Amino acid sequence: MERRMTTQPISPALFDFLRELGANNERPWFEANKARYREEVRDPMLDFIAAFAGPLAEISPHFRADPRPNGGSLFRIYRDTRFSKDKTPYKTNVGAHFRHEAGRDAHAPGFYLHLEPEACFAGCGVWHPDGPTLAGIRDAIVAKPDEWRRLTTAAEFLGTFEMTGQSLKRPPRGYDPDHPLIDDLKRKDFVAVTRFSEAEACAPDFPERFAAIARTGAGFTAFLAAAVGVAF
Repeated sequence: MERRMTTQPISPALFDFLRELGANNERPWFEANKARYREEVRDPMLDFIAAFAGPLAEISPHFRADPRPNGGSLFRIYRDTRFSKDKTPYKTNVGAHFRHEAGRDAHAPGFYLHLEPEACFAGCGVWHPDGPTLAGIRDAIVAKPDEWRRLTTAAEFLGTFEMTGQSLKRPPRGYDPDHPLIDDLKRKDFVAVTRFSEAEACAPDFPERFAAIARTGAGFTAFLAAAVGVAF
């Protein structure tokens, strides 16, 4: 029996705050509005993450919905500007990454939620895998082409997701350039995303809709997990 998520809907106030932050991306403004950030952005997201723990466990017991404010599923609002020309200190989006239990020690797949004014999406897969992980995924596609096709061309999958990320311009070295799945073998990222509006994100049924998105991506994510040698 699928468990329903029980949490308050995401409020339009979350997007209002992110818009204002985008127009005032400086430390004095954020410090003056930190209580708003916690009330309108951070705490509702932590509630959402906690509520997703039950549905996620039914999809797989090996992924984590961790509602801790630091070190959990919620990404920090603070940007890492050490190696960036853009020195604005804060992100103008909020995201949650539901990592595999091995995710800190391996390039394992995960589920993701991204909320940003006019740029909301949910996804699953592996983003920017290292060389051995990328080779493992490509080898799994070559070894199990029928399973890969079945998962990525299923009507429900295609009706929900689009594949995104970077790809090579030429076939990867060591793989048949005439392979019928060469376009997939060229991929450098194996990520499936679905996009939605702010209004949809704030709808009362969005928590359950997000859980349904994750369930639809479960087969794809399980294939990637097996390819990189982690449990699903």
